[in-house]
Amino acid sequence: MLELRRLVLICEFARKGSIAATAESLGYSPSAVSQQLVALERETGTALIDRTARSAELTDAGRRLVTHAQRILSMVEEAESDLSAHAGTPAGRVVVTAFPTAAVAFAPALARSLRRHTELALRLGQSRSGRGIREVESGEVDIALVDDWYGRVRDSESLRVFPLLRDPLVLVVPRKHRLADPDVPVDLRELRDEPWMATPDGEPSRLAVDRLLVDVGGTRPTPWEFEGLGTILSLVAKGIGIAAVPALALAAGVRGLAVRQFPGNPVGRDVHAVARGSSVHRPSVSVTLRAIHVAARYIAADLEPVRPAERTRDGGPVLEWVGGTVPSAGSSVGRSFGE
Repeated sequence: MLELRRLVLICEFARKGSIAATAESLGYSPSAVSQQLVALERETGTALIDRTARSAELTDAGRRLVTHAQRILSMVEEAESDLSAHAGTPAGRVVVTAFPTAAVAFAPALARSLRRHTELALRLGQSRSGRGIREVESGEVDIALVDDWYGRVRDSESLRVFPLLRDPLVLVVPRKHRLADPDVPVDLRELRDEPWMATPDGEPSRLAVDRLLVDVGGTRPTPWEFEGLGTILSLVAKGIGIAAVPALALAAGVRGLAVRQFPGNPVGRDVHAVARGSSVHRPSVSVTLRAIHVAARYIAADLEPVRPAERTRDGGPVLEWVGGTVPSAGSSVGRSFGE
């Protein structure tokens, strides 16, 4: 009889690629992982790991077992979900991961919505773009909020994808910049020689900015690259340059910015929630998905196109978003839960 915990272990080994990384991921010692893999080989009666002095990798039999194990573990989770669904009360810990700007934007609404479920504990973490789906597949998290710049995130045999909102790129400039005046039209050709702030080359948001500018002849090589959209927004607010960022990044509530809509149909990303199909009926996951959908509706309202509002005492414009001021963490989403 194969033990489920050892099947979990070999699946994790297949994902991590080494005994040391598997041990770190699961909280075991490397020797304990090695011993459990040897025990699994005894249970199956075949070699599953090809070991050398410096490395270890799956044999053909090991890879076949991983395929079976993934299906078995999915069926076990589906059975657990079915049983807990009939229990009805959301309980235990639900683990959500999100790319950084989504974590900031969704956290207040999720905390407000889920705290009434006293037996449920939420853990919301951050992951770099592209890792969220893998973490759901591996069982490390229950739900991932992921960004999709190219329409490639789709349902699979094991995953369910729930569309949440569209997040367009917007132009952010210092409050004293000429384009802070909403009466001045935004012309990308006139911005090619501006001091642009951008994320490093290869980052999804940087690729989106490059796509935005390519139709107008591109821009000069960006001299200043920074990790993190929050850092870029703070630099723009200090008058150091301008930037194109996803509107969701404004949930950080950085002051001193003017926000303008790009002309035409701007580049943007879709935001989805991703969960394992075998877990979506578990009460803790189901109620969290509902809370995410409610939050997304209110956040989407705050991401409507900017429009000019009254001017400040010094004559500078205050830019509003339809449905509220430039969104800050928990601004309008707090209203959705009566707080």
